[in-house]
Amino acid sequence: MDVQAKIMAILADQALLDVSDVTLDDTLETLGIDSMGLVESIFAIEEAFDVTIPFNANAPADSGFDVATVRSIVQAVSALVRERA
Repeated sequence: MDVQAKIMAILADQALLDVSDVTLDDTLETLGIDSMGLVESIFAIEEAFDVTIPFNANAPADSGFDVATVRSIVQAVSALVRERA
């Protein structure tokens, strides 16, 4: 499964955008994804890859899961998928 393509599709769906409008350098803010959208995206990513993302919506900076850009989300999820394998 292509982690990058799947995450970009999940984020595009959440942002109500075409997947071609999502780039690795986008932030959640540039995609128009708010904190509730982030939580929904994380649930969708966890379900899609059968991983548990260490993210605390109440203290995102303390969770150790980098949601700064699409690229950082892809890298973090890729690492979780590798650890699980």
